[in-house]
Amino acid sequence: MCVASQGKLSKTSLSLALTGLDGLFPEAVRFSAYSVAKGKPAPDLFLHAAASMGIEPAGCIVVEDTPSGVTAAVAANMRVLGYAADSDEQALRDAGATAILRSLDELPKLACADGRV
Repeated sequence: MCVASQGKLSKTSLSLALTGLDGLFPEAVRFSAYSVAKGKPAPDLFLHAAASMGIEPAGCIVVEDTPSGVTAAVAANMRVLGYAADSDEQALRDAGATAILRSLDELPKLACADGRV
């Protein structure tokens, strides 16, 4: 697992600390669009994260809450789950999300739905 954010790594670190998730995502698995040529909706960030993690793009599952992020993951040939807790579900679907979750509690079931996890 990793985090690939459009924001700066300092913002990602703060967000992970505030949510208590920083222990799940050590600094080595945090990626920022500031490290690639083009941010979302270009696929560069997701491709960089996958390559750094040693995973083929087709083997990745991305959880995204923005249409531009969904577009980037689709362009990277990654499966995308749209996170619609505070986002427009239809916009996520229109961008290419294969399924929608409204709570992260739904993630294990949806991530394993096609047998890739």
